[in-house]
Amino acid sequence: MYSKDRKILVATTNPGKITELRAMLVLDIEWLGLSDFGDIDEIQEDGIAFAENARKKAAGYAKAAGLWTIADDSGLVVDALGGAPGIKSARFSGEKLKDEDRTLIDHRNIAKVLELLKGLPEEKRAAKFVCCLCLASPERILIETQGTLEGLITDREIGENGFGYDPIFFVPHLDKTVAQLTREEKNAISHRGNAIRKLKPLLEELLCG
Repeated sequence: MYSKDRKILVATTNPGKITELRAMLVLDIEWLGLSDFGDIDEIQEDGIAFAENARKKAAGYAKAAGLWTIADDSGLVVDALGGAPGIKSARFSGEKLKDEDRTLIDHRNIAKVLELLKGLPEEKRAAKFVCCLCLASPERILIETQGTLEGLITDREIGENGFGYDPIFFVPHLDKTVAQLTREEKNAISHRGNAIRKLKPLLEELLCG
């Protein structure tokens, strides 16, 4: 059975991702973020696929922290852009500037996508969110899951909730962008939510094994 006082590191500095994970897993775990480990070297996301980057981050940070670690690599895949932004979703408009607020980065990335799709009709604006999750111990990979969410890219930002590309990702069957959803509504359909739902029973089995 996993002990370590039941702590698991979430390999991100994004508080939104940690909040989503904690809310959906509802386990007796102390969830830590990378901000709790100021002396850990950053693991470079230089893989060519979401799953590869998630695996690399989970294994690398697990070894560095000596804790089980969950990492994800997720992003927006736009058909008309040949799959871009893809694994470069977080830095599509360029690398983060020193002390730059995450919301400013999000708006820069969104502006670039909208400009590239400017004038395209709705039927050519298909996209999906992809999330690959990986849980690793300091010794080995333990669990890998994947979730997706299909939708369309809007021609402007709509909604105030969420983060990242949520304001321009329209979910047809809900007639809303992800940024118009409550946290509960988003978790019920999101790519990350789908990946977490697949991970939860596997993690519970490991914790109780």
